[in-house]
Order: sequence, then structure tokens, then C-alpha cells
Amino acid sequence: MQTLMKSIGEIWRCANLYRMKAYEPLNINSFQDTYLLQICKNPGITQDQLSKIIYVHKSNVARQVASLEEKGLVYRLTHQEDKRILQVYPTKKALDLMPLIMKMNQQWNQLLMNELSLDDQQKFLEILSFLASKAKEAVDCLEEKE
Repeated sequence: MQTLMKSIGEIWRCANLYRMKAYEPLNINSFQDTYLLQICKNPGITQDQLSKIIYVHKSNVARQVASLEEKGLVYRLTHQEDKRILQVYPTKKALDLMPLIMKMNQQWNQLLMNELSLDDQQKFLEILSFLASKAKEAVDCLEEKE
């Protein structure tokens, strides 16, 4: 029987390859869409907040945000009250990419789910959401112990 992690890993790797090809014309990689979606949704988000929302290490956030900044997709400003904090904002260029990124994500979801009934799709998404919550709880517990 295939394990949960093996199946999730295969889906994740295939999604990465699919997005990498789809995003070539946009000049972003398959990791940066997640960052852009959150930054556009939460203008002024701090890198620390971004790290917590998408569950990646702070150093990864710093690297990806720097890359997005070099591409003219985001800019960073020092927080007015705490000069140690950088807030991240989307540029017009990033906001213009959002419909394309959303469309690509919808296409990927359709490719995977189109042969499932609407009931099966709904049930699958509910179970997946439950598992994501459990995974986040486990990671949050680890961070509390540190």
C-alpha cells in the first residue's frame, strides 16, 4: 500500500514540474507563486509573518523575496516603528501576474480532479484540509518546544 508521504511527495514533485514549465514565460519559478499569492493578498506582510503562513524557514523567505525583488515583482520597506523589520509589498507587475497564476492553479486542480465526482472532490478536499491542519499543529508544537 502506498504511503501518505509517498503520494503527497509525488503530487508535489509533479506539480513543481508542471508549474516550472507553465511559469517560464512569467519569469518566476515554481516556488515563487506561493510567495506572490501571499504578498499580493497581504501587502506589507513581514518576512517573519510570511515564513509562518507558508511554513518555510526564514532564510528561504529572505532568498525568495530577494529574488522577487530583483525581478521587479516586490519591494521591501523598513517598518516605521521597528527598523529591524522589513515589510514586503507587491508591485503592479506582480499584481498583473495574479490572474495568470490563479488560472494556472485552477488548470492544475482540474487536471487532477476532473475524473472525480463533485461529491468525491468535496470529500477529498475536506480530508486534505483536515490533514493539513494536523500537520500544522504538529509543526507548531515543535516550535513551541524550542
